[in-house]
Amino acid sequence: MDASPHRPTATLVLALLLATGCATTSGARPEQPKVVDLKIRGASQLPESDIKEHIVTSETPWWEPINPFVPPNYFDPNAWQADLRRIERYYQAQGYYQAEVLAADVEQVGPRAVKLQVKVREGEPTHVAGLRVEGLGPLSPEQRARVLAELPLREGAVFLEEDWEETRELVLQRLRELGYAEAEVGGGVRVDVETQRATVDLEVEPGPRYRFGRIFVATEANPTVPPRRIIEQVQGVLRPGEYYRESALAEAQARVFRMGVFGAVQVRRGAPDRETGTVPVVVDVREAPFRSIRLGGGLGVDVARQEVRVLAEWTDRNFLGDLRQLTVGARLGYAFIPNITAAFDESDTTPHGLIFEFSTQFEQPRFLYNLLKRPDLRLQSSLTAERGLEQAYDFIGGRFRGGLAWQPHPDLTFFPAYNLELYRLTTQTEGGGPGFDQPEVPTLILGCQDREVTDRQCNISLSFLEQVVEWDRRNDALAPSRGFYAALSLQEGGAFLLGDFTFLRILPDLRIYHSFGPGERFTVAARVRLGTLLTPANEDSPIVNRFFSGGGASMRGFNSRQLSPRLAVPRVSNPLGPEDYDYLPIGGNSLLESSVELRVRLGGDLVLAAFHDSGLVGPGPIFLGPQAGAEQEFSRLFGNHHYQAVGLGLRYLTVVGPIRLDIARRLNIGAPLPVLNPTTGQYFSVGGFKDCFGLGRKDTRQEYAGSPEGLCTFFLSIGEAF
Repeated sequence: MDASPHRPTATLVLALLLATGCATTSGARPEQPKVVDLKIRGASQLPESDIKEHIVTSETPWWEPINPFVPPNYFDPNAWQADLRRIERYYQAQGYYQAEVLAADVEQVGPRAVKLQVKVREGEPTHVAGLRVEGLGPLSPEQRARVLAELPLREGAVFLEEDWEETRELVLQRLRELGYAEAEVGGGVRVDVETQRATVDLEVEPGPRYRFGRIFVATEANPTVPPRRIIEQVQGVLRPGEYYRESALAEAQARVFRMGVFGAVQVRRGAPDRETGTVPVVVDVREAPFRSIRLGGGLGVDVARQEVRVLAEWTDRNFLGDLRQLTVGARLGYAFIPNITAAFDESDTTPHGLIFEFSTQFEQPRFLYNLLKRPDLRLQSSLTAERGLEQAYDFIGGRFRGGLAWQPHPDLTFFPAYNLELYRLTTQTEGGGPGFDQPEVPTLILGCQDREVTDRQCNISLSFLEQVVEWDRRNDALAPSRGFYAALSLQEGGAFLLGDFTFLRILPDLRIYHSFGPGERFTVAARVRLGTLLTPANEDSPIVNRFFSGGGASMRGFNSRQLSPRLAVPRVSNPLGPEDYDYLPIGGNSLLESSVELRVRLGGDLVLAAFHDSGLVGPGPIFLGPQAGAEQEFSRLFGNHHYQAVGLGLRYLTVVGPIRLDIARRLNIGAPLPVLNPTTGQYFSVGGFKDCFGLGRKDTRQEYAGSPEGLCTFFLSIGEAF
C-alpha cells in the first residue's frame, strides 16, 4: 500500500468524502418507481448510448447498490413525455428530420420498479446540397483561403446542426484572428424534408480591420503591483500597432496570471475606434494576499517503508519589493524500514530514524530586464538541507540549484541551471555472512569507487549542469483529459565542474491524452519515459543519481522504488537459500516506463480505470542489441527484464485532484530482477515465491518474474498517475 508521500491528506479526504456520500443518499425514497431498464428499439443509424445521453430519464446502473455516491434513478412521467420529444429533436440535430417516436411503453416490474421501451423510426439522413458564402469581398485571396479552409460543413456530407454551428464559430474566429474585431457571421439553412437535402447560406460581415491600440489596467486603489509591470507582460504578446488577434488576448491573460500575485485576471478588448482603426486592451486584475502559510501532515505506508511527517511552508510573493518571491519550507518526520513493528524487534537491526528537509527558494522576475528587455525571464534558486533513509542507504547533505527560467509562451518553458549536491552516504549493512564482509560493499552500493571509504560511509559531491525543456498542452494539470505533455532533462557532470563524478544523464518524458464518446466519457492516456545514465569506462555512478521505478505514479506492478537492480545481503550467518537474504534496491543506469490507461466516467464524480504498465531499470545504459553481455542483457529494451503489469483503479474527482485507488498485478513474464553479488561484483537473478500481497506461496522451485515481494500491489493517493 502507498499512501502517497506527496499527498499526505489522502486518507482523511477519502474518509470525509465517503461520509458525505453516504449522508447524501440515505434519505427517504421518492414515491416514483426506480427505472431498472431502458431500451430504444429501431435505433440503427445512431448509437443507443448516444440517444440516452441526451434525455433526462436514465436506468439505474447495475453497481448502484454498492456505490454510495450515486442514488438510484427514478421514473418521472412528466420528464418521460418530454424525453420522447427530446429523442425526435436529437435525431433532427443529427440530420434525420423524418425520424419519429412510434411507441413508448412503461412496464411495471414489482411494486417499485419499471422497465421502459421506446420504438423509433429513423428515416433517411439529410445531406448538404451546397454551401454558399457571401461577404468576403474585402478580404484578400490569401485571407479568404485561410477563412474557408477545411470547414466542418462539407458538400455531400450528412447535415449535422453541430457542424453548422461549429462552421459559423470557426469562420468568426478566423476573421477575428485576421484583425476583423467586429466581424459578424450569420445565415441560415434550408432543409427539404422530402428530398433530404440541405442548402446552407453563410453571410459574413467582416467590418473594418483593426490594430491593437493602448493598454489600460484596472486595479484597486494604491496597488502593490505597478501597472507598468502588468503592461510589460501584456506587451510580451501584443504591441500597439500590430493587427488585432483574439488569441493574443488569451495568451496575455495567461502571462499576467502567471505572475503569481493575482487572484483574478481578465484581459479583454475595449470598444473599437473606427477613426483610428485601433482596439484598446483592458486588463482587469485583483491582487491576492502576498504572504501565506501552509501546514500539514501525513502518513506513508509501503511494503518496504513506513513514515509519519509534518510539513510547513511560508511564502512571501513580494519579498523586498519588485515581486521577488521567497519560500521557506520544512518537512520533519520519522521513517521505519520495512515497518514500525520490525523497528522494535530486538533480534533485527532494522533501519529507522529521523528524516527532514529544510528548503529555501527564491525567484527574481524580470531578471536583467533593463539589459535584455524580456519580462518573461526569471532567476530561480533553491538551497536545501536534508536527511533521508532508504532500504540500501541513508544520507545527510544539501543541494543548491540556480538557473534562469524562460517562458516565451504559456505552454513552453526552458530552464538551464547549475546544481551542486554534497552528501555523506552510509550503507545500511556491512554484509553479515561468510564472504560478504568485504570493504567493497559500500563501494558497490553507493558508487564511491576510488574515493575515501571509512567503514560503511563515504562523502560525495555532484556538480553538474542541467537543461530542462517542458511543453505542456494539457487542458488540466491535475486531471488531464485532452492534449499532451513533453519534457526533456539533460544533466552533464564532470571534473571541469570540480565534482567527483563525470556523467551524462538523459531523461525524456512524453504523455498524451484523448477523450471521446458521448460527453467525452472515455479518456485514453498514454505515457513513456526513457532514461539513460552514461559514465566513463570502469567508473560507477552515485546512487543518488541512479534511476529507480515503482510506485503509484510510476510502474504500478512494483512498490515504491522496488523496480531496481538489487544487492544480496544475508540475514543469517549461514544462509542456505534465496529466502535467507535481503535484496536491497540500489538503482540502475537505465530506465524505461510506459503506461496506457483507459478512464471511463461511471456517473457523477466516479471514474473507473484499466491500465497496462511496463518498466525496466537496468544496471547498465539502455541497450538495443539482440545479443549482449550480462550487464547489457539486464538493460536491454524489450528483453527478459522488461516487466509488465495490468490493473484496475477507481477515482473520485475533487477540486484538489482525483482521489485514486489502484490495484495492480505483475504478469509472470520474463526473468527475475538482477541481483549484485557483493563478493564477486557480478550480477545474477533471483525471483520471488510470494503470491499476491504475500498471502500465499507457491512451490519454492517456481520463481516469479521481478520483485521478491510478490506479484500484486495496492496504492492510495491523490492525483492521476500521470
